[in-house]
Amino acid sequence: MEDKANGSVDTKSPVENGQLPDPSNWGVADVVNYFKATGFEEQATAFQDQEIDGKSLLLMTRNDVLTGLSIKLGPALKIYEYHVKPLQTQHLKSNAS
Repeated sequence: MEDKANGSVDTKSPVENGQLPDPSNWGVADVVNYFKATGFEEQATAFQDQEIDGKSLLLMTRNDVLTGLSIKLGPALKIYEYHVKPLQTQHLKSNAS
């Protein structure tokens, strides 16, 4: 990912060099942009409303995503299983090395 002049991170592609990005330094806008770029435009506002930044995203549990964001169950499950959980796993792996 490239840092833009305004400090936000370019999240157009969720996979970079074969790896998921590390959201640990993302701001709220970066989290929102990531979910918009991955097809969850409508649900991305929930992350804005709850002020979820990258560090908060990495701490979220399945229950937080399913109930804390007030989004429909189907999209919430996909967001957690296909995005939040893999981002958390990638972050843990990269910090363990």
